[in-house]
Amino acid sequence: MIFGRVKPLDAILATAEKKSLHRSLGALQLTLLGVGAIIGTGIFVLTAEAAQKAGPGMMISFVIAGAVCAVAALCYSELASMVPVSGSAYTYTYAVMGELLAWMVGWALILEYAVAASAVSVGWSGYFVGQLGGWFGITLPQEIIAGPYAGGIINLPAVVIALLITGLLVVGTSESAKVNAVLVAIKVTALTAFIILSLPVMQMENFEPFMPQGWGDGSGAGVIGAAASIFFAYVGFDAVSTAAEETKNPQRNVPIGLIGSLAICTVFYMLVAAGAIGSPIGSQPVTGADGSWLAPGSTELAQRCAAISAAAAEPLSCSKEALAHVLRQIGYLNVGNLIGLAAFLALPSVILVMIYGQTRMFFVMARDGLLPEKLSTIHPKWKTPHVITIITGLGVTFAAAFLPVGKLADIANAGTLFAFFMVAIAVMRLRKTEPTRRRPFRAPLLFVVAPLTMIGCVVLYWFLPPDAKLVLPGWGAIGLVLYFAYGFRKSHLGRGLVDVPEHTAYEEVDPPVPGTR
Repeated sequence: MIFGRVKPLDAILATAEKKSLHRSLGALQLTLLGVGAIIGTGIFVLTAEAAQKAGPGMMISFVIAGAVCAVAALCYSELASMVPVSGSAYTYTYAVMGELLAWMVGWALILEYAVAASAVSVGWSGYFVGQLGGWFGITLPQEIIAGPYAGGIINLPAVVIALLITGLLVVGTSESAKVNAVLVAIKVTALTAFIILSLPVMQMENFEPFMPQGWGDGSGAGVIGAAASIFFAYVGFDAVSTAAEETKNPQRNVPIGLIGSLAICTVFYMLVAAGAIGSPIGSQPVTGADGSWLAPGSTELAQRCAAISAAAAEPLSCSKEALAHVLRQIGYLNVGNLIGLAAFLALPSVILVMIYGQTRMFFVMARDGLLPEKLSTIHPKWKTPHVITIITGLGVTFAAAFLPVGKLADIANAGTLFAFFMVAIAVMRLRKTEPTRRRPFRAPLLFVVAPLTMIGCVVLYWFLPPDAKLVLPGWGAIGLVLYFAYGFRKSHLGRGLVDVPEHTAYEEVDPPVPGTR
């Protein structure tokens, strides 16, 4: 029976110990890993898209998206502290609901991480082009800085950064974490400067009308539609749980990394959003000549932005350097350029964490036999899964070369929301089926928190743009074909190749009697 293939937690832990990654990350590095993944795209790139969808109402959008992530983080923390191995939601689902659903979750997470990395690569490209123009007056041809969606041929800067980050991850996790720490410091400094300069000059009249598109109508517009997109900016926290197997003292450090990074980032998001909305250019959506709403990333919006910018200041919804643009309009031209430089330097940390997360997902799925085991090969010198890192990097590069950032973000969210939904089910079921198992971190009010996570995921998925919603079932269908063509036959669990130890340190067992074994 397919649904009968449930891999015991003890077997998962034993497999991880038999073929494990090097534990080198502490609580601080995990928190920085989470901050590096979370702060970046939502503020530096997707702020303009949120303004186009919700106007000043994006303040509520940040609250909604953050609230869904907060309850999901509690579910993740409990499971990650119980099962400190690579694989995140995939591993948890395998242990609770069986191999088929675990495969579908892992397949959805692959979509999340790969597409997210591609989206941030495209966002970084916009800042790179802006820096060349702002500091050196260099204008690159449209053909090499945008995909076909925007009248170009290939987004060459996005290709370059994706390949560079891939190379860094091949060299090693420890080295990557050190670089990430530096980039996070740059990012936080830039956002702090933005807050200090923008909040004192806020124009409160720019907050009206507060919700020009209402709550949402299923087209992607409105406060909830913006929350569904902004959700992309928060979800980096789950990359922390994928690093559990490379973490020292994971029972303590993983929950700290998850909840700590989410709390820090939420504060920054709210303050920065307020500063952007209150700036002289405001945050009202750009409409067509007939007053109709224009979707972010559409050709119609690009044409309308060009027409408006030719005669007046560029609206926030049109900017590819949202925060730098705001400071320039306030009067801080040089500081605005420096904010753009900070984003240019810091956004690669988000790409790094996203590619890192996907490679670890592939690694653990291959280790379980659901993908070719060659993919889980560890480099003898660098101790990293170099084969799958290279394959992942090439896939990310291809998507970044030709697709727009907004579409990529919404597609990534679809996979993420599905995975979070399954985690909420898994943590509730484990409370019932294995109540005595040691839980270094217990989610408070779990049977309130987990259902809230599930409801929040369903609502945000429903308010994604229609094309983004359709990607997940299509991607899932491809995954099912691959599973039954390969994984179902080659699965270690299906073939009885399961490591089960005599006892495990992760269970609450009676201490041994002195003098016995």
